[in-house]
Amino acid sequence: VQLQAFGGGLVQAGDSLRISCTASEDTSRRYHMGWFRQGPGKEREFVAAIARRTSGGRAFYADPVKGRFTITRDTIKNVVYLEMNNLRPEDTAVYYCAVSSVVLSGIGMVDQYRSWGRGTLVTVSS
Repeated sequence: VQLQAFGGGLVQAGDSLRISCTASEDTSRRYHMGWFRQGPGKEREFVAAIARRTSGGRAFYADPVKGRFTITRDTIKNVVYLEMNNLRPEDTAVYYCAVSSVVLSGIGMVDQYRSWGRGTLVTVSS
């Protein structure tokens, strides 16, 4: 499966932004879809994931984004969205999407994902 993230940009602290990840095929049955980010000088970290439908389709979030970010999946368009509200300067990063078929306990683990798409840069100014 090929993935492409887009929709990043420059926003101010407190703003909202929605980024998207398009897939070359229907991923909803076979794969969890995850969003990760890599800030300047930082390791790539888990942001959010949505489980495949056969695993219940539940959403998972990293603690720093809980209550601010929402991940959703459009199974008709083969797109996964990440709605980001109340953005903070520390959210500045390149955001990537990827797929995984790991058991749910590993859904936040970077090394369980593959098919990393080209990332999209989100810059939040203070």
